[in-house]
Amino acid sequence: MWSATKLVAGREIVVKLRDRTFLVSTILFLVVAAAGTVLPALFSDGSSTVAVVGAGEVGGVLDRAGMEVVAAADVAAAEQLVRDGEVDAAVVPGDGAGGIRVLAMDRTPDSVVRALSSAPPVHLLNPDAVDPMLAFLVPMAFSMVFFFLSITFGVQIAQSVTEEKQTRIVEILVAAVPVRALLAGKVLGNGALAFGQVALIALVAVISMQVVGSDAGLLAQLGPAIAWFIPFFVVGFVLMASLWAVTGALVSRQEDISGASGPAQLVIMAPFFLVIFLNGNPTAMAVLSYVPFSAPTAMPLRLFFGDAAGWEPVLALLVLLGAAALCITLAARLYEGSLLRTNGKTSLRAAWRERETRVS
Repeated sequence: MWSATKLVAGREIVVKLRDRTFLVSTILFLVVAAAGTVLPALFSDGSSTVAVVGAGEVGGVLDRAGMEVVAAADVAAAEQLVRDGEVDAAVVPGDGAGGIRVLAMDRTPDSVVRALSSAPPVHLLNPDAVDPMLAFLVPMAFSMVFFFLSITFGVQIAQSVTEEKQTRIVEILVAAVPVRALLAGKVLGNGALAFGQVALIALVAVISMQVVGSDAGLLAQLGPAIAWFIPFFVVGFVLMASLWAVTGALVSRQEDISGASGPAQLVIMAPFFLVIFLNGNPTAMAVLSYVPFSAPTAMPLRLFFGDAAGWEPVLALLVLLGAAALCITLAARLYEGSLLRTNGKTSLRAAWRERETRVS
């Protein structure tokens, strides 16, 4: 059984790695992950290089604000640096507040103005609160990764099973390996590929954040969420993959997959929208983090927002493992009862009874 499972899983991996569509989609996911991290930093309104005439205290203020300070001999030299594009702005003596004025080409350098402005001291009552933009982007990112990979790989699993039925290749496969080995191999092979994609996406995102100099506190906050998202994703994907395999086994033509995949799509789409719209509700998220179909995204998000105790992800993962084991057991029975039925669409009841008939 294990040798046959490894054989089927290896075949699934080799076929996918030779598939140009799979390779292009993987590259696209990585580009989106890198762009989502790098572009906001590139298009921020920060002025990174500033020329200063008579640096002194002004130069120190700009340096502490994270800007590169370039010394200029006089006002004319500073203005020429701005015109040549060698600096983003220049601070020169003037008649304005503080005896200085700022030179720029076509827009006000807001970051320079903010750094030079006198501001009252601010005391944050909730310093650990998540930035509103991150509170929107992080749930969207986790949910979309699980949603799109589950749909993409799930449809491919269903199509692969149906194609084998439609071409009658499945009859040859069943004669060589156990039916359950076919199911386990398809789930494990595609699960390994999905895990590889998620791991690469996480790695690219973390590296991109370090390259653009993101706040170390943000990395520390995202780290546990990303680390827990990977095992939750793998187990959740195995659960979903078994459902998609059964979906493919219930039909005999590729054209019928869309009609039979309604339940599988529902258990993916419902948690996706629930997590997106309810991520600001701690009670709802606590419930969703223990529901098997939503736990892969809800629990990592609770860790990111700091709403989950240290023992909760362990318990939620155990619940998800139990649900996945139960789902795979039921899926294996339905898969065996429907795989060799090639006379149109098979109902769940007929697949269940077919398995009982074979056993008896």
